[in-house]
Amino acid sequence: MDIATLIGLLLGVGALVGGFLLEGGHAGMLWVHTAFIIVIGGTIGATVISFTMDELKTLGSFFKQVFTDKKINYGEVLEILVETADKARREGLLSLESQLANIDNEFLARGLQLVIDGTDPDLTRTMLEMDIEAHEKSQGIGHTIFMTAGGYAPTMGIIGTVMGLVHVLSNMSEPDELAGAIAVAFLATLYGIASANVLWIPFATKCKIKGDKEVLLMDLILEGVLSIQAGENPRVIREKLLTFVPAEAKKKAQEQAAEMEM
Repeated sequence: MDIATLIGLLLGVGALVGGFLLEGGHAGMLWVHTAFIIVIGGTIGATVISFTMDELKTLGSFFKQVFTDKKINYGEVLEILVETADKARREGLLSLESQLANIDNEFLARGLQLVIDGTDPDLTRTMLEMDIEAHEKSQGIGHTIFMTAGGYAPTMGIIGTVMGLVHVLSNMSEPDELAGAIAVAFLATLYGIASANVLWIPFATKCKIKGDKEVLLMDLILEGVLSIQAGENPRVIREKLLTFVPAEAKKKAQEQAAEMEM
């Protein structure tokens, strides 16, 4: 479970509802099922229209990405690359064949397989960069879907409010109830703006951040594989790859490297 997502949702919703209650309102005043149906249903409908079914089928994986915490251990992958470089320099590139079965990173295994097969370095780079680009595009779908929903939601809220006001103003026989009915109509706007800024846009941002971290790891692997193919010194490879490691993970990666050398 991604604790940050859970905490953020609780804080966001809690602050909105809590602030309303502190103003003297009560929770029941914030719930109108018709406004909810108009805003959420309209947002989902407009979003579905905007994408193909193949793209929409991937939405479940992006919801999972938002709510699960997949750790990326840059230091571990870096050390695998350094150890592989050392083995390749001592025993040759073909000796890496026996190591592939123990590598659970599909992109790394693919890169090393290209090296073992004697693929031209330029072709190796091109093929791996194409894989990175394809992964980047597939990850971008989740960000785009959630951002699209975040764009439609406030508009659907306004539409819901207008529809509510049309209903209110068409029935002026009970003026004493007019203020309350108008307040209820404006809840649609609240639902639209709140869902966009507490759900859809934050979900999009989370998908982008996690996707960028995966792409950064793939860039690190790409540079490592090409360095192994070029026969570079393992120590030089380690220093080079450390430049790809985010600041918050670099210290841990350096500690892992120190432990490996002891």
